[in-house]
Amino acid sequence: MLVALSDTHGRESTRLEGRTAEAVDSAELVVHAGDFMTEPVLDAFEARCALCGVYGNNATDPVRERLPAERIVEWRDLRIAVTHGHQKTETALSMFARQSSADLLVFGHSHRPEFREGTVPMLNPGSHADPRWNRPAHAELTWDDDAGLARGRLVEPTGEVFEEFTVEPRAVDAET
Repeated sequence: MLVALSDTHGRESTRLEGRTAEAVDSAELVVHAGDFMTEPVLDAFEARCALCGVYGNNATDPVRERLPAERIVEWRDLRIAVTHGHQKTETALSMFARQSSADLLVFGHSHRPEFREGTVPMLNPGSHADPRWNRPAHAELTWDDDAGLARGRLVEPTGEVFEEFTVEPRAVDAET
């Protein structure tokens, strides 16, 4: 399972609770779209799970020195573009995903969990710890070998699933 998180806004801990903590602990990979905030929080995530993260607009300098602003993650048959998104419009987010030849874009910043269909689907896992008038959430993706796609869901720390979606690998042109 791949777990996507964003906007932890922690100063000393991962602030993981309930289903979010269980999902992170059982994940083969955790993608974090930024705003760990401090180095002790980044260290705690790295000690707890296989982490691929980016920094967000609230990151301290030590976190910015250790993480990129953007990255590409390969998981199963998916190519995932990751950014916090604080310096990008929706059009710029879409362009980053397309230019990265991504199958999925994971971004954060708004704290609003959502999945949007498009040329490249866009996933904001929300914030598990600082939802700011939104539902607290994270995203879970599992690979369906038979269908050749990822089955995803947005989940609250209580375990309530409130949205389900699928992500398919994009077809690659055989001539390129």
